Amino acid sequence: MGTNPEHVSPPESRGEPVTWIGRERPGSDRIVLDSLLHPATHVPAPLAEPKSTVQFPRRLLPIAIALLAVALVAAVLWRVMHPKAAPLTLAEQQSIPLVSVMTPGMKAVTSTVSFTGAIAARYDMPIGNDGDTGRIVGVYVEAGDHVERGQLLARLDDSVLVPQVNRLEAALEQAKAQAALSAAEYRRAQGVEAAGALSAEDIEKRHATAITDAANVKVVAAQLAEAQARLTRTRIVAPIAGTVLTRKAEVGQIANPGGDALFRVASGGEVEMRGQLAEQDLAQVKVGDPAMVHITGVPQPFDGRVRLLGAIIDPQTRLGEIRISLQPDPALRPGAFARGTVSVGKAMRPVVPQTAVLSDGSGSYVFVVDAKSHAVRREVRVTDTSDAGVIIASGLDGTERVVTTAAGFLRDGEEVKVTGTSSALPAS
Repeated sequence: MGTNPEHVSPPESRGEPVTWIGRERPGSDRIVLDSLLHPATHVPAPLAEPKSTVQFPRRLLPIAIALLAVALVAAVLWRVMHPKAAPLTLAEQQSIPLVSVMTPGMKAVTSTVSFTGAIAARYDMPIGNDGDTGRIVGVYVEAGDHVERGQLLARLDDSVLVPQVNRLEAALEQAKAQAALSAAEYRRAQGVEAAGALSAEDIEKRHATAITDAANVKVVAAQLAEAQARLTRTRIVAPIAGTVLTRKAEVGQIANPGGDALFRVASGGEVEMRGQLAEQDLAQVKVGDPAMVHITGVPQPFDGRVRLLGAIIDPQTRLGEIRISLQPDPALRPGAFARGTVSVGKAMRPVVPQTAVLSDGSGSYVFVVDAKSHAVRREVRVTDTSDAGVIIASGLDGTERVVTTAAGFLRDGEEVKVTGTSSALPAS
């Protein structure tokens, strides 16, 4: 059956009332239609009122209305007294940075000047061959040995000089004998001169012969001394007592006069540090100031004093020479890299952690938190560093709240939130 009523014969032809019932019509529609077709015969029954599960008392209705009105008035008053906050922008919704700060105060610190250099022998004496060219036939010391003055270091071949010396020694004896004979003959001639046994000419000849033989003795003696000196120079000895620093002599090597040094000896084993000091620091240092020298790989420092300051400053590097005298120690090997510090005075300075100091093209700076909790950039000048931190020469007076962490992420004037404030250590 469709949604519309089916087609049937008219009710008059069948003599009975007909009711049109559709699928979607409720029962009330059928009653209304039936009543219209047969108003006399059909009387609709009265509809039953729906039953209510809760009966609200009519006497409480004014109280409920009054309470509702009071609630509405209270809501209006609350809205007026507590207005809704304006919506935050995206930038305002970001969290405020949290930073840690400290008040550095003033500490008694020792101002120092630092520099680098190397350990060197105070008197480094090169020793080479100062005689004739010769072949080395013996080497008797090694690097690091302590030698005394006159001790034999190496020896050159003397196979040619020894016979020459021996020959000249014999020639000298012969010359002396001949000089003695000539002198005796001249004395005898003088004895018989009064008797007229010899002529004046013979006496003069004997006199000349005696003088010539005496001069020949001197010539041969000089030749012998020269040969002996040349022989002595085949023995290379230490001119001073000290420590052998380097040895380049080897057996079989040809040693030329004026060539490279065969040995280098430190006089007395004395060592020092030689370094380069900046021009602005050189004016603060004086001869005799205490110094500390640190050697790579050696934990303990070495005490020393400023021995010498350079008389000139290199115009290219703007550096001047400084030398620190040190006590002899086996760990102080010449050539070792060293770092030196010289104490130039004590002063009261703020000391901040290394994480608080930043730098850029304008120089070093820190961030301080002002009374309005804003991070403010403060230019500073760093004078030195120590185990306690960075020593500030200018820019801080010690009463500021210096940002110790997260300073690298702040902007000048940015609002910050302080997590805690620490104080500096007491002055030492």
